Amino acid sequence: MGQIVACANQKGGVGKTTTVVNLGTYLALLGERVLVIDLDSQGNATSGFGVDKSRLDRSVYDAIVDDIPLADIARPTAVRGLDLVPAAVSLAGAEVELTPLAQRERRLTRLTEAIAAEYDYVLLDCPPSLGLLTVNALTAADSVLIPIQCEYYALEGLTQLVATINLIRDHLNPALSISGVVLTMYDARTNLSAEVAAEVRRHLGDRVYDTIIPRSVRLSEAPSFGKPVALYRDDSKGAQAYRALAAEVRRRDRRREKHEASLDAAPTLIGEPA
Repeated sequence: MGQIVACANQKGGVGKTTTVVNLGTYLALLGERVLVIDLDSQGNATSGFGVDKSRLDRSVYDAIVDDIPLADIARPTAVRGLDLVPAAVSLAGAEVELTPLAQRERRLTRLTEAIAAEYDYVLLDCPPSLGLLTVNALTAADSVLIPIQCEYYALEGLTQLVATINLIRDHLNPALSISGVVLTMYDARTNLSAEVAAEVRRHLGDRVYDTIIPRSVRLSEAPSFGKPVALYRDDSKGAQAYRALAAEVRRRDRRREKHEASLDAAPTLIGEPA
Protein backbone atom coordinates (compact mmCIF):
# COMPACT_ATOMS: atom_id res chain seq x y z
CA MET A 1 0.00 0.00 0.00
CA GLY A 2 1.23 3.48 -0.85
CA GLN A 3 2.22 6.03 1.76
CA ILE A 4 -0.42 8.64 2.53
CA VAL A 5 1.21 11.96 3.43
CA ALA A 6 -0.73 15.01 4.60
CA CYS A 7 0.96 18.33 3.86
CA ALA A 8 -0.31 20.53 6.69
CA ASN A 9 0.24 23.84 8.44
CA GLN A 10 -2.59 26.05 9.60
CA LYS A 11 -0.60 29.14 8.64
CA GLY A 12 -1.34 30.30 5.11
CA GLY A 13 1.33 31.15 2.57
CA VAL A 14 3.99 28.73 3.80
CA GLY A 15 4.25 26.73 0.58
CA LYS A 16 1.94 23.76 1.21
CA THR A 17 0.46 23.64 -2.28
CA THR A 18 3.74 24.51 -3.97
CA THR A 19 5.35 21.62 -2.09
CA VAL A 20 2.57 19.12 -2.88
CA VAL A 21 2.49 19.99 -6.59
CA ASN A 22 6.25 20.03 -7.14
CA LEU A 23 7.28 17.26 -4.74
CA GLY A 24 4.58 15.05 -6.25
CA THR A 25 5.77 15.90 -9.75
CA TYR A 26 9.39 15.03 -9.08
CA LEU A 27 8.46 11.82 -7.24
CA ALA A 28 6.51 10.82 -10.36
CA LEU A 29 9.43 11.76 -12.61
CA LEU A 30 11.62 9.50 -10.46
CA GLY A 31 9.30 6.61 -11.28
CA GLU A 32 6.87 6.65 -8.34
CA ARG A 33 3.11 6.38 -8.84
CA VAL A 34 1.63 9.49 -7.22
CA LEU A 35 -1.89 10.68 -6.40
CA VAL A 36 -2.46 14.29 -5.31
CA ILE A 37 -5.72 15.00 -3.48
CA ASP A 38 -6.64 18.68 -3.30
CA LEU A 39 -8.49 19.33 -0.02
CA ASP A 40 -8.40 23.13 -0.17
CA SER A 41 -11.53 24.85 -1.48
CA GLN A 42 -9.27 27.44 -3.15
CA GLY A 43 -8.22 24.63 -5.47
CA ASN A 44 -4.70 25.90 -6.02
CA ALA A 45 -3.23 22.42 -6.48
CA THR A 46 -5.98 21.76 -9.03
CA SER A 47 -5.21 24.86 -11.09
CA GLY A 48 -1.49 24.22 -10.56
CA PHE A 49 -1.88 21.16 -12.77
CA GLY A 50 -3.81 23.11 -15.38
CA VAL A 51 -7.31 21.88 -14.46
CA ASP A 52 -10.16 24.39 -14.84
CA LYS A 53 -12.07 24.24 -11.53
CA SER A 54 -15.18 25.80 -13.06
CA ARG A 55 -15.61 22.94 -15.51
CA LEU A 56 -15.41 19.99 -13.15
CA ASP A 57 -18.25 17.48 -13.16
CA ARG A 58 -16.98 15.90 -9.95
CA SER A 59 -14.44 16.84 -7.34
CA VAL A 60 -13.14 15.70 -3.97
CA TYR A 61 -16.31 17.25 -2.50
CA ASP A 62 -18.41 14.51 -4.11
CA ALA A 63 -16.10 11.87 -2.69
CA ILE A 64 -16.14 13.17 0.89
CA VAL A 65 -19.80 14.15 1.10
CA ASP A 66 -21.44 11.56 -1.17
CA ASP A 67 -18.95 8.66 -0.86
CA ILE A 68 -18.09 8.64 -4.57
CA PRO A 69 -14.95 6.46 -4.98
CA LEU A 70 -11.77 8.45 -5.52
CA ALA A 71 -10.95 6.21 -8.49
CA ASP A 72 -14.01 7.63 -10.26
CA ILE A 73 -12.79 11.20 -9.75
CA ALA A 74 -9.02 10.91 -10.16
CA ARG A 75 -7.73 12.16 -13.49
CA PRO A 76 -4.33 11.99 -15.17
CA THR A 77 -2.17 15.10 -15.39
CA ALA A 78 0.50 16.22 -17.83
CA VAL A 79 3.02 14.50 -15.54
CA ARG A 80 3.27 10.82 -16.37
CA GLY A 81 2.55 8.70 -13.31
CA LEU A 82 0.77 11.48 -11.40
CA ASP A 83 -3.02 11.58 -10.99
CA LEU A 84 -5.10 14.31 -9.39
CA VAL A 85 -8.32 14.35 -7.38
CA PRO A 86 -9.32 17.98 -7.96
CA ALA A 87 -11.11 20.44 -5.69
CA ALA A 88 -13.93 22.84 -6.55
CA VAL A 89 -15.50 25.82 -4.80
CA SER A 90 -18.23 23.52 -3.44
CA LEU A 91 -15.65 22.12 -1.01
CA ALA A 92 -16.02 25.32 1.03
CA GLY A 93 -19.35 24.02 2.37
CA ALA A 94 -18.13 20.50 3.08
CA GLU A 95 -17.26 21.08 6.73
CA VAL A 96 -20.80 22.27 7.50
CA GLU A 97 -22.28 19.28 5.69
CA LEU A 98 -19.96 16.83 7.42
CA THR A 99 -20.68 18.06 10.95
CA PRO A 100 -23.90 16.06 11.57
CA LEU A 101 -22.61 12.88 9.90
CA ALA A 102 -21.50 9.80 11.82
CA GLN A 103 -17.76 9.04 11.63
CA ARG A 104 -17.25 12.46 10.04
CA GLU A 105 -13.53 12.42 10.85
CA ARG A 106 -13.03 9.16 8.94
CA ARG A 107 -14.75 9.95 5.64
CA LEU A 108 -11.46 10.39 3.83
CA THR A 109 -9.92 7.34 5.49
CA ARG A 110 -12.46 5.00 3.93
CA LEU A 111 -11.91 6.58 0.54
CA THR A 112 -8.11 6.44 0.58
CA GLU A 113 -8.05 2.86 1.88
CA ALA A 114 -9.79 1.81 -1.33
CA ILE A 115 -7.23 3.43 -3.64
CA ALA A 116 -3.90 3.66 -1.79
CA ALA A 117 -2.65 0.32 -3.14
CA GLU A 118 -2.66 1.79 -6.65
CA TYR A 119 0.00 4.38 -5.75
CA ASP A 120 3.37 4.69 -4.07
CA TYR A 121 2.52 8.11 -2.62
CA VAL A 122 -0.81 9.77 -1.91
CA LEU A 123 -0.23 13.46 -1.12
CA LEU A 124 -3.00 15.39 0.65
CA ASP A 125 -2.95 19.17 0.19
CA CYS A 126 -4.63 20.45 3.34
CA PRO A 127 -6.42 23.80 3.76
CA PRO A 128 -4.74 26.50 5.90
CA SER A 129 -6.75 25.65 9.02
CA LEU A 130 -7.17 22.90 11.59
CA GLY A 131 -10.81 22.29 10.68
CA LEU A 132 -12.67 19.10 9.83
CA LEU A 133 -11.07 18.64 6.41
CA THR A 134 -7.58 18.80 7.90
CA VAL A 135 -8.67 16.41 10.68
CA ASN A 136 -9.90 14.03 7.96
CA ALA A 137 -6.53 14.28 6.23
CA LEU A 138 -4.56 13.63 9.43
CA THR A 139 -6.81 10.70 10.30
CA ALA A 140 -6.30 9.16 6.85
CA ALA A 141 -2.55 9.84 6.66
CA ASP A 142 0.41 7.71 7.62
CA SER A 143 2.49 10.82 8.20
CA VAL A 144 2.53 14.61 8.11
CA LEU A 145 4.84 16.81 6.05
CA ILE A 146 5.10 20.31 7.53
CA PRO A 147 6.32 23.24 5.41
CA ILE A 148 7.74 26.14 7.44
CA GLN A 149 8.69 29.40 5.78
CA CYS A 150 12.04 30.98 6.62
CA GLU A 151 10.48 34.20 7.86
CA TYR A 152 9.71 35.92 11.12
CA TYR A 153 7.22 34.00 13.31
CA ALA A 154 8.08 30.80 11.41
CA LEU A 155 7.44 28.65 14.48
CA GLU A 156 4.26 30.49 15.39
CA GLY A 157 1.38 28.04 15.38
CA LEU A 158 3.62 24.97 15.16
CA THR A 159 2.84 24.13 18.79
CA GLN A 160 -0.87 24.12 17.99
CA LEU A 161 -0.33 21.92 14.94
CA VAL A 162 1.75 19.43 16.93
CA ALA A 163 -0.93 19.43 19.66
CA THR A 164 -3.55 18.63 17.01
CA ILE A 165 -1.37 15.83 15.63
CA ASN A 166 -1.05 14.40 19.15
CA LEU A 167 -4.83 14.54 19.62
CA ILE A 168 -5.31 12.70 16.33
CA ARG A 169 -2.82 10.08 17.50
CA ASP A 170 -4.60 9.67 20.83
CA HIS A 171 -8.14 9.40 19.49
CA LEU A 172 -8.22 8.63 15.76
CA ASN A 173 -4.92 7.54 14.21
CA PRO A 174 -2.31 6.07 16.60
CA ALA A 175 0.16 5.39 13.77
CA LEU A 176 0.37 9.01 12.60
CA SER A 177 3.92 10.37 12.52
CA ILE A 178 5.71 13.50 11.38
CA SER A 179 7.60 12.49 8.24
CA GLY A 180 9.55 15.72 8.15
CA VAL A 181 9.68 19.50 8.09
CA VAL A 182 10.52 21.39 4.90
CA LEU A 183 12.06 24.85 5.10
CA THR A 184 10.59 27.04 2.36
CA MET A 185 11.01 30.56 0.98
CA TYR A 186 14.67 30.73 1.98
CA ASP A 187 16.40 33.94 0.92
CA ALA A 188 20.16 33.51 0.98
CA ARG A 189 20.63 37.30 0.83
CA THR A 190 19.22 37.84 4.33
CA ASN A 191 20.49 36.95 7.77
CA LEU A 192 16.90 36.35 8.86
CA SER A 193 16.45 33.28 6.68
CA ALA A 194 19.65 31.72 8.01
CA GLU A 195 18.67 32.52 11.59
CA VAL A 196 15.18 31.05 11.17
CA ALA A 197 16.55 27.90 9.52
CA ALA A 198 19.00 27.44 12.39
CA GLU A 199 16.26 27.99 14.96
CA VAL A 200 13.94 25.45 13.33
CA ARG A 201 16.73 22.88 13.18
CA ARG A 202 17.59 23.54 16.82
CA HIS A 203 13.97 22.82 17.83
CA LEU A 204 13.22 19.92 15.48
CA GLY A 205 16.59 18.32 14.81
CA ASP A 206 16.75 15.59 12.18
CA ARG A 207 13.05 15.90 11.45
CA VAL A 208 14.01 18.84 9.23
CA TYR A 209 14.92 17.86 5.68
CA ASP A 210 18.42 18.79 4.52
CA THR A 211 16.97 20.25 1.32
CA ILE A 212 15.87 23.88 1.62
CA ILE A 213 13.42 25.44 -0.84
CA PRO A 214 14.57 28.93 -1.89
CA ARG A 215 12.47 31.90 -2.84
CA SER A 216 12.07 31.57 -6.59
CA VAL A 217 10.34 33.68 -9.20
CA ARG A 218 9.90 30.59 -11.38
CA LEU A 219 8.11 28.71 -8.57
CA SER A 220 5.73 31.65 -8.26
CA GLU A 221 5.19 31.93 -12.00
CA ALA A 222 4.58 28.27 -12.80
CA PRO A 223 1.00 28.04 -11.38
CA SER A 224 -0.15 30.91 -13.61
CA PHE A 225 0.74 28.67 -16.58
CA GLY A 226 -1.03 25.69 -15.03
CA LYS A 227 2.21 23.75 -14.75
CA PRO A 228 4.49 22.33 -12.06
CA VAL A 229 7.89 24.01 -12.17
CA ALA A 230 9.39 20.86 -13.72
CA LEU A 231 7.31 21.45 -16.84
CA TYR A 232 7.78 25.21 -16.75
CA ARG A 233 11.46 25.85 -15.94
CA ASP A 234 13.21 22.65 -14.95
CA ASP A 235 16.55 24.50 -14.86
CA SER A 236 15.48 27.01 -12.20
CA LYS A 237 16.72 26.99 -8.61
CA GLY A 238 13.24 26.18 -7.32
CA ALA A 239 13.00 23.19 -9.65
CA GLN A 240 16.42 21.94 -8.59
CA ALA A 241 15.41 22.22 -4.94
CA TYR A 242 12.21 20.20 -5.33
CA ARG A 243 14.06 17.59 -7.39
CA ALA A 244 16.53 17.26 -4.52
CA LEU A 245 13.70 17.12 -1.97
CA ALA A 246 11.97 14.29 -3.86
CA ALA A 247 15.24 12.34 -3.90
CA GLU A 248 15.71 12.96 -0.18
CA VAL A 249 12.14 11.89 0.62
CA ARG A 250 12.67 8.64 -1.29
CA ARG A 251 16.04 8.06 0.38
CA ARG A 252 14.62 8.56 3.86
CA ASP A 253 11.66 6.33 3.09
CA ARG A 254 13.89 3.54 1.77
CA ARG A 255 16.09 3.81 4.86
CA ARG A 256 13.04 3.64 7.14
CA GLU A 257 11.60 0.66 5.26
CA LYS A 258 14.94 -1.14 5.48
CA HIS A 259 15.09 -0.44 9.23
CA GLU A 260 11.53 -1.71 9.76
CA ALA A 261 12.27 -4.82 7.72
CA SER A 262 15.35 -5.56 9.84
CA LEU A 263 13.27 -5.20 13.00
CA ASP A 264 10.68 -7.60 11.61
CA ALA A 265 13.40 -10.11 10.81
CA ALA A 266 15.06 -9.90 14.23
CA PRO A 267 14.55 -12.93 16.50
CA THR A 268 12.17 -12.59 19.40
CA LEU A 269 13.73 -13.33 22.79
CA ILE A 270 11.49 -15.14 25.23
CA GLY A 271 12.32 -15.13 28.91
CA GLU A 272 15.51 -14.03 30.58
CA PRO A 273 18.99 -15.35 29.82
CA ALA A 274 20.30 -17.89 32.28
